[in-house]
Amino acid sequence: MSDIVDPATRSRMMSRIRNRDTAPEMAVRRELHGLGIRYRLHNGKLPGRPDIVIGRLHTVIFVHGCYWHRHPGCRLAYIPKSNVEFWQSKLEGNAIRDAQNQARLVALGWRVIVIWECEIRNRATLRERLVKLLAMESVADGITE
Repeated sequence: MSDIVDPATRSRMMSRIRNRDTAPEMAVRRELHGLGIRYRLHNGKLPGRPDIVIGRLHTVIFVHGCYWHRHPGCRLAYIPKSNVEFWQSKLEGNAIRDAQNQARLVALGWRVIVIWECEIRNRATLRERLVKLLAMESVADGITE
């Protein structure tokens, strides 16, 4: 199956995809802020340039898009039908690089959390997951069901 737009249009569309301040990342940041967690963004000194760095907890959070980072078993992690070899190579390379960066962070003593785009749809579930992952019992008491 061929693409529905010409290569120049597809290139322009793909170049507009952001790698920071995405809607899923902003949702996670809002929840962290609501929980009283302070953080830094996109620390270029750490492997993989984590989306969120919580220095006090020595924790980094990556907010991954299911498509770009190959969320296992997710319906959003599909391979495009055109230019299959290119996309398969590119997307697998992303997943390999993610695993390498996460291993380097762990070796440096950081706790790594990955939050997938599909997990962000329900804010209450996201909040509960963040509380659990960050092991914040005192904050958990304040969550309303």
